[in-house]
Amino acid sequence: MPMYQPTGRRRVGDMKFDVGSGGQVLDLDTAVKDGIFGGGDGLICGGGVGVVAEKLDLKKMIEELESIEIPSVFICPISLEPMQDPVTLCTGQTYERSNILKWFSLGHYTCPTTMQELWDDSVTPNKTLQQLICSWFSQKYLAMKKRSEDVQGRVLEILETLKKVKGQARVQALKELRQVVTAAHASAKNTVVGNGGVALITSLLGPFTSHAVGSEAIGTLVNLNLSSEAKTILMQPAKISLMVDMLNEGSIETKINCTKLIEVLMEGEDLESENVSSLSLVVGLLRLVKDKRHSNGVLPGLSLLKTICSHESVRNSVVSVGAVPQLIELLPNLNHECLELALHILEVLSTLPEGRQALKDCPKTIPSVVRLLMKVSESCTQLALSILWAVCKLAPDECASLAVEAGLAAKLLLVIQSGCNPVLKQRAAELLKLCSLNYTATIFISKCKLTRTIQ
Repeated sequence: MPMYQPTGRRRVGDMKFDVGSGGQVLDLDTAVKDGIFGGGDGLICGGGVGVVAEKLDLKKMIEELESIEIPSVFICPISLEPMQDPVTLCTGQTYERSNILKWFSLGHYTCPTTMQELWDDSVTPNKTLQQLICSWFSQKYLAMKKRSEDVQGRVLEILETLKKVKGQARVQALKELRQVVTAAHASAKNTVVGNGGVALITSLLGPFTSHAVGSEAIGTLVNLNLSSEAKTILMQPAKISLMVDMLNEGSIETKINCTKLIEVLMEGEDLESENVSSLSLVVGLLRLVKDKRHSNGVLPGLSLLKTICSHESVRNSVVSVGAVPQLIELLPNLNHECLELALHILEVLSTLPEGRQALKDCPKTIPSVVRLLMKVSESCTQLALSILWAVCKLAPDECASLAVEAGLAAKLLLVIQSGCNPVLKQRAAELLKLCSLNYTATIFISKCKLTRTIQ
C-alpha cells in the first residue's frame, strides 16, 4: 500500500500552506481571521475572483482540477489523493476517513505513516483542515472558470472578426485563434466547434488562398474535432491541392500540420483513389521524412505514407517516385515506432512486381533488412522476413546468396528456435530452405555458424 512520507510534520494549527501559483502563504489563524473559510460541510463560498458566490462541490472541483499541483498536506498518505473528509488519529497523523477505516478493517491497529501502536482507535474529524482544503480548491476552481469564460469570449470575438476582415488582418486573427486553440484550452476548442468556427475557417481555404492564411487555418483545424461533414468539405480537390502545395513549400510546422490534417481526413473515409494519388503529395512526404534538420516530421510523414499505401491503386505511384530506395536508406537511423511504419510500407510495396524489382535493385535492401531480424520486435521481424522472402523469391540465385553472406541463415535459425508465433517460424523455415539450394550441406552449415556446435 503506498505511503506518503512527510518531512517533519507539525501540529495542524502551526502549519503554513502555499495556496497558489501567486506565492501567497496562508497559516490557519490568518485564514480564519480573513474569513477565507466559508460554511460547514465542506461547501465554500468562492470569492476574490469576481464571480458570484456559489456553493461548490469538493469532489467535482478535485476531478476538474486533477492536473494542478496540490499542497502535500492536502494529500492522504494512504491513497495519495486529495482528502475530502480528513480525520486525525491519536498519533496526530491525518488521513481520508474511508481510507483509514479500510486500514482498520484489514486488522491493522497502527498508524500507517509512523507504524505506532494506537492507544485510542477513535478518529477525530479535522474540520479546520477540511475547510482549508475546500477553500483552496474553490479559489482554484473559480479562477479556472473565469479564465475559461474569458477564453470563450475571446474566441467568439475572433470568429466575428474573421467574418469581416481580409488580407493581413485575417492572417493576424487566424494566428491569434490558432494560439488560443493550441494552448490546450478545451473550452476554446468547444467554442470554435459549437459556433460555426470550423465551417468559417474551412471556407477560407481554396485555390486562391495565400499560404499565410492557409498555414494558420490548417494549424487551427488540425487541433479540432472535425465532423464527417467538415471532413467531406475539406476533401474537395482545391482544398487538398492547397494542403499539398504547403506540404511541399511551407515551414516545418506547416508541413507537419498539413500531413496530420490529411491523415485525419483519410481515416475511416471511403475515398476515391484520385484523392490520394497525387505524386506531389508522395514526393512532399518523402522530403519530410528525409529532412535531417527536423526529425519531428518523420513519424507523421511515415504514418500518412502508410495510410496512402493502403490504397492498392496508388502503390505503383509510390514506387515510381523512388520511395523504396529512399526508405531503405532511412532504416538504420529510425526509432522503433518509425522503423515499424517504414517496414510496413516496404512490405506492402513488395506485393507489386515493380516494388519487388525496386527492392532487388537497391544494393542496401538485403543487408539493411537482414540486420533487423530478431533485433527490434516480433512485428518488425515478421515484416522484414516478408520483404526478404519477396526479394529472394524473385531472384533466388542472386539474392539468396547475398542474403546468406549478410548473415541471414544464422538469423533464420534464431527465429526458428525462438518463442515467435508458428506462422513466423514456418516462413523462416521456408526461407532457410530456399537459401540452402545454392550450397552444399557442409558449406551451408558453416554459413549458419553451426560448425563448432556440431563438433
